Amino acid sequence: MAAPRKSAIRGTIPRGERPRSRPRPAAEQEPEDVDNPERPRRVVDHGLQRQAAIRRLFRGGALDSDLCDADPYLLKAARFHGEAAEQSCPACRDDGLVTLTYVYGEELGPYSGRIRKADELSSMARRFGAFSVYVVEVCQRCNWNFLLRTYVLGDGVPRRALPTPRDLLE
Repeated sequence: MAAPRKSAIRGTIPRGERPRSRPRPAAEQEPEDVDNPERPRRVVDHGLQRQAAIRRLFRGGALDSDLCDADPYLLKAARFHGEAAEQSCPACRDDGLVTLTYVYGEELGPYSGRIRKADELSSMARRFGAFSVYVVEVCQRCNWNFLLRTYVLGDGVPRRALPTPRDLLE
């Protein structure tokens, strides 16, 4: 006997087949009590690891290729979206050190993993319940890169993820 033909119309179920069950939505998260949504919480500062890496680099315990190996996409993002850092590069002492601020979170939907300017974070903190922020420093001259800190922003009220725009679906 031949297999039933699949329908060319989306959303229809061929005869003789049972509908697939949809995954159940995840349990709703409890709202988090947040006094100031713009104030970072759950902060992890990687400053001590950075100092240790710099010491290893200059004392010969690490090769340049171990610490100065930025991904080409990270270097391209630094060139076009980086914000000037307050200090010079710890590896080559060049003034071209920039910081990148990445945001991640389920509520951001398709916009998770994107780079944002530091001044955009305060408005995002009031629009979303919780999202993670990763601050990375990058030197375009010597390819130094290091994760400086991570933290969470948001007003603590869980929301649905943003819908995916039609142009991203194609």
